[in-house]
Amino acid sequence: MSASAAGQAAAAGPTIGRRLALAALAATTFALASCSLFKPADKADEGDGKGASTTPAGEASTGGSRDVPTVRLITAQTPAVRAYRKIGARHIYNAYAKRIYKGKIPPLVYAVVVVETDIDANGKVMNVTFSRTPSHAPEVAPMIAELIKATSPLPNPGKLGGHTYVDTWLWDKSGNFQIDSLTLGQRSR
Repeated sequence: MSASAAGQAAAAGPTIGRRLALAALAATTFALASCSLFKPADKADEGDGKGASTTPAGEASTGGSRDVPTVRLITAQTPAVRAYRKIGARHIYNAYAKRIYKGKIPPLVYAVVVVETDIDANGKVMNVTFSRTPSHAPEVAPMIAELIKATSPLPNPGKLGGHTYVDTWLWDKSGNFQIDSLTLGQRSR
């Protein structure tokens, strides 16, 4: 590399670095600004004070001078929610004992589906949505939703009340499954 080429590369380096820094700063600023879009418009929309909105999903909040659409919130995965997740998984396992994959899951499981289950204060399943579905197995997610809804109500969540929890379903090509909360793990071969 010639001295002039090295000098040009050195001069371009800080410019590229500055551009990346400005892009990162812009992305951070946008992300922070957009966070305010998801806050309730006023205290009246906060429901029980625990941050859950009482406005049904998909409807706009009408409180205050600005209309802010509500967003379905997933409950933080606290130790109590993780414990309830195991209780819910055990309930599903008991309902479908013959469909539970015995032993460790194979290394190449057919489908991994991340499921968000909304339950009310009595354990009734209100909604089942997915944050990850396999594109090669589109038939699996609706089957999982039906399995969960058919076991409703789940056990009473007690002090947790109504909430949304996330669990991962590991689906074998045989149609048997394990739920991550109760999985026996995965074989290495």
